[in-house]
Amino acid sequence: MAFLMKSMLSDQVKNLGLGGGGEENKEESSPSDPAAAAGMTREEYEEYQKQMVEEKMERDAAFAQKKAERACLRVHLREKYRLPKSELDENQIQMAGDDVGLPEDLQKMVAEDQEEEEDKDSILGQLQNIQNMDMDAIKEKAQATFTEIKQAAEQKCSVM
Repeated sequence: MAFLMKSMLSDQVKNLGLGGGGEENKEESSPSDPAAAAGMTREEYEEYQKQMVEEKMERDAAFAQKKAERACLRVHLREKYRLPKSELDENQIQMAGDDVGLPEDLQKMVAEDQEEEEDKDSILGQLQNIQNMDMDAIKEKAQATFTEIKQAAEQKCSVM
């Protein structure tokens, strides 16, 4: 409540011009030229402004490139796991340009994943899967197949 009363009274006093006008005089005495306010000459200030604009453009371009790389990774993962596509990611890639690819670290990770999947599909991968299988069931199945073949051979061959 005290704050409200103080702010209302100080505004009224400023309007009367009785003591609250000190701040306005300070503002009027400051230079209107931003270069002088920064302690630089006009040329230095313009050069500084150009540098600031160029740096901002570079940061924005780098940020857009990073966003496009992330979108490219998401698109790759969506394709890999057969998830629905996102138009937002495709738009980000198009905005950054067609030269967007996965960063080197991510490319290495993707290549390692592909090698692992290929290894699982190869003969060695299948042999590793056999280790996880139930050996007793395999032995029983092999013995049953062997007895079936032996019986079939005995029926066809008169010597056995």
